[in-house]
Order: sequence, then structure tokens, then C-alpha cells
Amino acid sequence: MKSMLSSRPIRPYECVLITGCSSGIGLASAELLHQQGYKVIACYRNPDDLARLEAYGFYAYVQLDLADPNSVEQAWQTALDLADQQIYALFNNAAFGTPGALEDISRKVLEDQFQTNVFGTHQLTQLAIKQMLKQGYGRIIHNSSVLGFTAMSLRGSYNASKFALEGLAATQRLELAHDPIDLVLLQPGPIISQFRHNAHQNFLKWVADQPSRHEQTYQNMICRLTADTAPAPFTLPAEAVAKVLLSVLRARRPKLQYRITLPSKAFHLLRRLLPARWLDRLLIIASGGGKR
Repeated sequence: MKSMLSSRPIRPYECVLITGCSSGIGLASAELLHQQGYKVIACYRNPDDLARLEAYGFYAYVQLDLADPNSVEQAWQTALDLADQQIYALFNNAAFGTPGALEDISRKVLEDQFQTNVFGTHQLTQLAIKQMLKQGYGRIIHNSSVLGFTAMSLRGSYNASKFALEGLAATQRLELAHDPIDLVLLQPGPIISQFRHNAHQNFLKWVADQPSRHEQTYQNMICRLTADTAPAPFTLPAEAVAKVLLSVLRARRPKLQYRITLPSKAFHLLRRLLPARWLDRLLIIASGGGKR
């Protein structure tokens, strides 16, 4: 049975390490926890973001590139020193997507996607688990996605990375079942963030210049990624995820999974109810696909 320490709620003075704080969910989460009195250690990848982040007055800032193993190691040690060797919670939020049909996604692109979304996140989680076992308590929260349990077309590399993250998390839960560490998955659907902008930039970098039979589909996708219009239906602000994170941190015994936004909840239910082929047709429509 788990130690009672693992199920106690985090008190406001405790340290929470958050990756990907430059914008979106990471920044909204860091802001909310900071307002609630937590010692937020905000991680950022681009050095140009530091001056802007410092204006928020978070407890500490650490540069972290999850694609670089040395950066992960150094960032963790720096964060641990800043936290006086006591980090209660790790929120694995940093991730990105490279859109495109899988037949156009090279091995190099897939490796680039996994370096951050899977390998770096796993390395950081390993380091956190070792420390949390040593200190006798801790909480790890992975920011997954509706695409971590339901695939959509043109998002294959991101789907695969989030499916992998969920597989790692499910295994870690079993392996930590008798240890004083809680492991939680957040599974948001559409959220207002820089994700679409960054996805478009990655598409231009990796996919756009090569010939493809999906050219017309890509044009439609680019219009969606770059449209300066109201968000798609059921899209929530990044603060919606931050509020769920706060509830996870405050819970004496958090749930294993938190589905955020109506699409995430709906597709979780539809996966259980619909035949696979029916669900595939629905997902093609939801993906913005269809006949070329």
C-alpha cells in the first residue's frame, strides 16, 4: 500500500517544476500556481523567452531543451538545487506537433518529434522518480492529449508520440503502485495556444517542400492552421487545463486520468461504443479529411 505521504495534497509553499512555460498551457499553469502560492520553477527552451518570463515573478527559471540529453540532466540538477532538493511535482507539459500524412513523414521527422515529446520527457521523469523515491513523496503529471488515445489523420507523428507517452505512463503507474508517487494523465482536446502556429512552422520546415499526393489536403490544412478566426467549437482557453492541474495538485488522492474539453470526453466514450470502422469514418471527418 502507498505511503500516506503520496496522497497528501500539495501545500502552496512546495515546488512544482513545469516544462514548456513560454506560452500556452505551460504559461497559464505557471501563472495560476504562482498566484496560488506555489514555488513554480518555469522551464523554457528559447533563451529569448527568459526576459518576458521573468516579468511574471515566478520562483525560478531553468533553460531546458528536451531534445538534448545533456540539457535535461543539467536542467534537472539546476532545478533541484534551486528547490533545496525538494521538488514535489513535475508537470511534463512541453511538446509540439509536426503535421503531415505519415507517408510524407520521414524517419528523421519522427525522431525529431520523439526526441522532445517522448525521450526527453521520459528522461526527465526518470530523474524525478529517483528523487521522489529518495524524499519519500511526489507527484508526476503528464500533459497528454485526446490524440493520446484517439488517432486523427495528418497528425500521425504527434499521435504516435502521445500514444507512446500514455504507454509509458500506464506502465509507470503499475511499477509505482506501492511507492509514494502519484502519476496522473491530463488529456485535453482543443486548447487555445501557440500549438497551431508552431505546427505550421514545423510543416514548412519538414514537409511542405516535398511532392505529395496530399497537396490539396495540405492547402486546406494550412488554411486551418493559419486562420485568424474564432477557435473551433468546444475549444477552451489554456487556463482550463491550468485549473485541472491545480485540482490535481490539491487532491489528496487524484484521479489517474482527467479528460479536458468536450471532444476529449466524447471520443473517449465513442471509442467504447462505436464499431472501429464507424469510429474511423467519424475521425476522418473530425480530422478535416475526406476524399482528396
